Amino acid sequence: QFKMKIDLENFNIETGNLLLVPISMKYAETIFDVFDDEITKYMYPATPKKIEDTRVFIESSIDGILRSEEIVVAILKKDTHEYIGNGGLHHIDTKTPELGIWIKKEAHGHGYGKEAVRALKEWADKNLSYEYITYPVAEENIPSRKIPESLGAKEVLRYPKTNQSGITMNMVEYHIYPVK
Repeated sequence: QFKMKIDLENFNIETGNLLLVPISMKYAETIFDVFDDEITKYMYPATPKKIEDTRVFIESSIDGILRSEEIVVAILKKDTHEYIGNGGLHHIDTKTPELGIWIKKEAHGHGYGKEAVRALKEWADKNLSYEYITYPVAEENIPSRKIPESLGAKEVLRYPKTNQSGITMNMVEYHIYPVK
């Protein structure tokens, strides 16, 4: 479980190419612009219909961070600070947090998703006491399935899940274990 408070002003995770910073309202317009039907196709959330939907998501994420229940980050290119997606470690107040990520279309194919997930996993190893991290992903989303597999995750479950758009997806759930 995670007990320390996240300092929203100074928290960040740096990797070779990326900077992960707490989600904030300054990314609302960009998120709204790039979080479209193509991105949400394999995801639980629906595409926001209006900017207010995106703002509500950000407010809710910040509340979750302040309650030490989750870490939700904007993923930026380290050199330019260009926004390229979001990542999250949810339910960090439990023994089985859940990891999720999305990268905007223009940034696909560069390994940013894998790099961001690896960074969040390393953060979890240093800061959380957990049994395993769940990583649910739509069966058809092969690029996203390669991410937990690259971390040695094991497929443990398959189940149908209906997303906020009313589409039932066949999900594959992976478990990612802590480094001993």
